[in-house]
Amino acid sequence: MAKFDEKYFGGSDDQPYDISSLVGADEEIVWQGKPNKKAFVLNNVLKMLPFALIWLCFDGFFIYMMLANNIFAELGGFAILIVVFFAIHLIPVWIWIHNIVTASARHKNIDYVFTNKRIIIKSGLVGIDINNIYYTEISNVNLRVGIVDKMCGVGDIYIKATSSAQVLWDIDSPYAVVNNLQKIVNDIKTDVHFPNDLRPQDNHGFNTKYKG
Repeated sequence: MAKFDEKYFGGSDDQPYDISSLVGADEEIVWQGKPNKKAFVLNNVLKMLPFALIWLCFDGFFIYMMLANNIFAELGGFAILIVVFFAIHLIPVWIWIHNIVTASARHKNIDYVFTNKRIIIKSGLVGIDINNIYYTEISNVNLRVGIVDKMCGVGDIYIKATSSAQVLWDIDSPYAVVNNLQKIVNDIKTDVHFPNDLRPQDNHGFNTKYKG
């Protein structure tokens, strides 16, 4: 059996994770961006804040009562089990803290690129994930602007495709980006199903610039 060569498809362990290097020679970048850092960090802080605080106060009350009544000392060795129980029970709080602490690092690794063929989404914390969405697979493009998003002038773009769904978080000028993305999707699908050269003379079509 031949030895597996991980570099057969051009991979390299020391290759930088630059999203522009993922764009093919026959592709053209139409738009490139990343989340607004202020909005991204703020949303990560506020996303689970009410739930995490309620959970922490609930557990904190029981821990305080047990300490005040010296229950841990009375339990002896069983006190360790109680400590382990509360450490596990506080997982929602640990998740919230983890999201806050890692927000800046995750933001650094996020990049979004629209080419004339696909959408490339780069994300990750320790490792790097690359997701590709081809325009012909996209069924819906929606925009959501929350309270924090409105204050920061950003929005979240929800993309639903045949095989997956992705969110572009905290995008600046969200309405313009969504409008342009919807136009690209419409033009690409039109060219696939009704190529310009095959359209009848009395149908001017969309005169798209996104040609395969």
